[in-house]
Amino acid sequence: MVYSLAASTLTIAAPLACDTSSAEGSEPRRGPSDVLVTGADDEMLVLEVTPANKVVVRLPRVEVGQGITTAVAMMVAEELDARLADVDIPLADARTKGNQNTGGSNSVGSLYGPARQLAATARARLVTAAAKRWHLPAWSLRTRDTMVIAPDGRTATFGSLSASAARIRRAAVSAKPKPASRHKVIGRPTNRVDARDIVTGKAKYTGDLSVAGAKPTVVARPPTLGGRIVSVDDRAARALPGVHAVVRVPGGVAVVAESFHHAFQARDALKIKWAAGPLAALSDAGIRARLRAAVPHLGTPPRGTAQVEGEFEFAFVSHAPMEVLTAIADVQAHRAEIWFSSQSPMEARDDIAATVGLPASAVKVHVIRGGGSFGRRLNHDAAMEAALISKAAHRPVKLMWSRGDDIRHGRMRPADHHRIRASHADGRVVAFTHATASVNESYGRQATASRAAFRRPLAAPLPSESGLYNFGRVSGDSGGVELAMPLGAWRSVDSGTVRTAQEIMVDEVARSLGRDPVAFRRTTLRNKAVKAVLDKVAAAGAWGRTMPAGHGQGVAVHEEYGSCVACLVEMDATDPKKPRVTKVVMAADVGTVINPRGLEAQLMGTAIDGISTVLQAGLHIDRGAVREGSFADFRWARQGHAPLHFEAHIMPSRGEPGGAGELGVPAASGAVANAYARATGTRPRRFPLTF
Repeated sequence: MVYSLAASTLTIAAPLACDTSSAEGSEPRRGPSDVLVTGADDEMLVLEVTPANKVVVRLPRVEVGQGITTAVAMMVAEELDARLADVDIPLADARTKGNQNTGGSNSVGSLYGPARQLAATARARLVTAAAKRWHLPAWSLRTRDTMVIAPDGRTATFGSLSASAARIRRAAVSAKPKPASRHKVIGRPTNRVDARDIVTGKAKYTGDLSVAGAKPTVVARPPTLGGRIVSVDDRAARALPGVHAVVRVPGGVAVVAESFHHAFQARDALKIKWAAGPLAALSDAGIRARLRAAVPHLGTPPRGTAQVEGEFEFAFVSHAPMEVLTAIADVQAHRAEIWFSSQSPMEARDDIAATVGLPASAVKVHVIRGGGSFGRRLNHDAAMEAALISKAAHRPVKLMWSRGDDIRHGRMRPADHHRIRASHADGRVVAFTHATASVNESYGRQATASRAAFRRPLAAPLPSESGLYNFGRVSGDSGGVELAMPLGAWRSVDSGTVRTAQEIMVDEVARSLGRDPVAFRRTTLRNKAVKAVLDKVAAAGAWGRTMPAGHGQGVAVHEEYGSCVACLVEMDATDPKKPRVTKVVMAADVGTVINPRGLEAQLMGTAIDGISTVLQAGLHIDRGAVREGSFADFRWARQGHAPLHFEAHIMPSRGEPGGAGELGVPAASGAVANAYARATGTRPRRFPLTF
């Protein structure tokens, strides 16, 4: 649809069937439509051209550092022939219809067609409006730098044409997006459109917002997971200066104060007696034992085959986004307004409404950029808690979870256990069986539902799912251990452990057969694109070169999201207790690449994830409590652990854009593990290695 927002703006939105005038949505209420165009997508994109010559597209995704606003700005600038600096991509509030979920590495792929079509339609109408103004044939006009240009050199900015373009019912030029051969913006390495705002502090995160009356708020939480309040003495806390309210919530006791300094002081002055949570008798060893027992048996191997077997354990891992969870809530008798960074704002609105006892139509959710996520902001526990506190305190609140709050009580990647057997005969694998068991969350309907939306079932976590390897008869099964723990989808979800374990096994099978790991993969990989990325990293990383004692190379591949990636790692493990990745080479085929620089950043991030979770970063459970509480003991890779050399190779492709945000984690993790094995002559089985 093309809406007339006002006399001086052009707005195009899709699809036709979407009503964006509801009080629940973020879009402004519009007057009657005066121009119609076809649209068949579920993205509900809105493109506005303002009198100030700014192109505004309200994005139904959240920016959490992955660069989606830059990618969409590039798509729009490409089709409009606009300057990238003239394109603004604000985040849309929670809507009533359409797709607003950010996850599954699908944002670029799902927006590529709709965003370009939207911009191409806008361009056609702007050119037609200029042709009418100048009494010239529309085909004789061209567009550049956010303006229309006549053959005689006359120019008109898009903003000056917006009012008349909004009245165009039939464009006089084609509204089809450009072919890839004409792309000048898409595919060009580009800095983030918000980079300067981020480094100068202009970019606003939830903690930066000033909402009238919203006071800093923190929560005292139990020492164990799921612990309950027995009694509270809050007299000393209430007597401190700057304290506005002390209220109980399901997760603990909240303090609302004049500043976060006052709030933390009052929180520490609370005298709370806690009852231990349901896992108080359980620690890591017990959880590992339960997982091992829950892994289904592998069955009988084919007759006449030799076996290569392995069991692998992966610890719990925190998302630990750099920006801690923060939410502002203003809950009143008949309405509520929430500000926070959400990957699933529509579900969040509905859950918040149910939590505070309001209809969903009375709750407005503003989506704010986030400082990292890695799946953490699929869940909206902090926003729900802020809403409950606001309702109980009868005032707006700005709730902040501390780093310790999130690591000790927030969502985490579940621990799991893998048992794999490869059966080979006559120099080739004829059967491959992979059984798993994972910790499952035994409570929390909302959290479980949100996780399920982006989590692949573990019924068959096998190479055959993507046709990656020609391993004959492939089979598998999965089990689970139900525990009252807050779990969540972590970057690359199940593939981060499933593929890692498989890639370790591929190396061990190659060793058993006396084959080079790269050569063995080349003869067993089914997909030419995967072979190509493998060949690229092997060549660029000088696979097989002579390494000093205690050093080693490792390689791994992964295919998912319509994309594929390979990773080569070099490691210095002369001190096996302090291994250091010295070099990472990655190659990816993700179809059409919008921003190569953004893709390189994503791959770099996944390399750090692999280094962290394989070598050193995990969460321990001690008698029902998470031991780690900050980056001091949750040992995520720091600059000193980063590879001295990193390079990313992007394979040329004109296919549809595939996913990239999570793609590199399994390959990087597998390559790090394999490099350690080759450097030390060991067979790593528990991760992180220094856990």
